[in-house]
Amino acid sequence: MNLEWVGFLAAACTTLSFVPQAVKTIRTRDTSGISLWMYVVFTFGIACWFGYGVYLMSWPMILSNMVTFVLSSTILGLKLKYK
Repeated sequence: MNLEWVGFLAAACTTLSFVPQAVKTIRTRDTSGISLWMYVVFTFGIACWFGYGVYLMSWPMILSNMVTFVLSSTILGLKLKYK
């Protein structure tokens, strides 16, 4: 039985849960409540998960971490710009 659909479901849930924070931060440019170091470590971790997904050729990991990396990098960039 192929349970890759569970990976896609998990990836969709975790990635989609991140979207509201990204949208709010992008719209308001308010990063005062966001920890810089948390986003540095989080974005690095997402990049590592992406690389691991590529190594495993796991499309749920690749796609979700690619999207989450773009969103978290955007928030990190805004945090650095609007300290």
